[in-house]
Amino acid sequence: MPSSPSPTAIVAELNGLLSRQKAAQLRDGSPSAAIRVDRLDRCIALLVDHREAIEQALDADFGARSRAATAFGDIASSIAPLKHARAHVARWMRSERRPTTPPMARLLGARAEIRHQPKGVVGVISPWNFPVNLTFAPLAGVLAAGNRAMIKPSETTPETSDLLGRMVAKAFDPEELAVVTGGPDVGRAFAGLAFDHLVFTGGTAIGRQVMRAAAENLVPLTLELGGKSPVVIGRSADLDIAAARIMNGKTFNAGQVCLAPDYVLAPADRVDAFADAARLAVARMFPTLRDNPDVTAIVSDRHHARLAAHLEDARARGARIIAINPASEDLVQQPHRRMAPTLILDPTDDMTVMQEEVFGPLLPVMPYRDIDEAIAYINARPRPLGLYYFGTDETERDHVLSRTVSGGVTVNDVVMHVAQEDLPFGGIGPAGMGVYHGRDGFLEFSHRKSVYHQIGREIGPLRMLRPPFGPRLMKFLATRIRR
Repeated sequence: MPSSPSPTAIVAELNGLLSRQKAAQLRDGSPSAAIRVDRLDRCIALLVDHREAIEQALDADFGARSRAATAFGDIASSIAPLKHARAHVARWMRSERRPTTPPMARLLGARAEIRHQPKGVVGVISPWNFPVNLTFAPLAGVLAAGNRAMIKPSETTPETSDLLGRMVAKAFDPEELAVVTGGPDVGRAFAGLAFDHLVFTGGTAIGRQVMRAAAENLVPLTLELGGKSPVVIGRSADLDIAAARIMNGKTFNAGQVCLAPDYVLAPADRVDAFADAARLAVARMFPTLRDNPDVTAIVSDRHHARLAAHLEDARARGARIIAINPASEDLVQQPHRRMAPTLILDPTDDMTVMQEEVFGPLLPVMPYRDIDEAIAYINARPRPLGLYYFGTDETERDHVLSRTVSGGVTVNDVVMHVAQEDLPFGGIGPAGMGVYHGRDGFLEFSHRKSVYHQIGREIGPLRMLRPPFGPRLMKFLATRIRR
């Protein structure tokens, strides 16, 4: 059996690839709109042509992954931002005119503008939960901005990572776009490369490590880190609608979604009614669980054990546990790791399920007495990636939105703000930094170069600014230095 490459060899290989991409970027300069559109087109074609292979790879990696969930959450949701960028990139590339200072300078021929220049080579570290989407969605902005890219997909989904490598190699020269596979040693080396920008999607703890590694080369970062995204159910909410949409978000990909609703805050006198509505909603979506092709499994034994430990801890500490298993199936003896959607009523802060992102089909439901109590609970915790409000009371809705801080918000649904191509997507604080999607993604991965064109001819006001300084300058300064 061949030995694994040493850390030094891994770094050397990665640096070699990075150097080739940087040299190619310098050699070819900023690509035209036609080249950028061609690169976006090639990505779209890869996703369309490899749909079945992607579905098979993810099913193998998860043990059981809903084909519909893959088609929607990984393939269609990747094509949409790529097409959006393709349609708008020529307009995004135009320079932005800005007013001159003083304004009179423009009348004399001066001009101020911002030109959008590719940063160079962008690194993308994508996670296992949506390994295709969370590679290609940021790539839409990366490629539209004229950059080249190196991708490090997750080792937790090896079949999909290998497939991504083969797909990209078919359509792109390694100097344009390349996939690097491997375990944590490769990931650590990758995070430490001197990219011109680095995108990381994953957990907050690993995000801190990536940020430390990137700091060695002062690499700018886009971090999408998730967190405990709360749902606030207002008194004006329709519980049946709210429960159907919340449980759909909680069961999609078995809750293994960075924006999945992490816990619910409901009026104290409506908690049990919400639980009943949630039971009915799940039963309508999943009349059976064990062999249902629409039910996705937990990705690994380690993550399944983590979720089971949360449940046991919550049960031991007095929570009411409601496993929603409509057909009362035995899910212990099964070939995969399908898990029943489970409500945890009356959770307390000392329970582990309330101390870290759930990332699974467990949903704590907490009571509140008034809306300010719910707001205070959210604000006492790290800022989340998403926040969800259900209700028709516009005053209460705006009170929640203005008094809380989150990466983004969906009103009367969950998760769906991420599907809006013209809205920036990103976190804040422990939930991340930076954004992508649409023009905001183009700007994130562009250097916004300020350019000033001075008046071409020599005029008195310009001569006045050069020594020897005289009374005309003093008079001018007197007009500027005043209240």
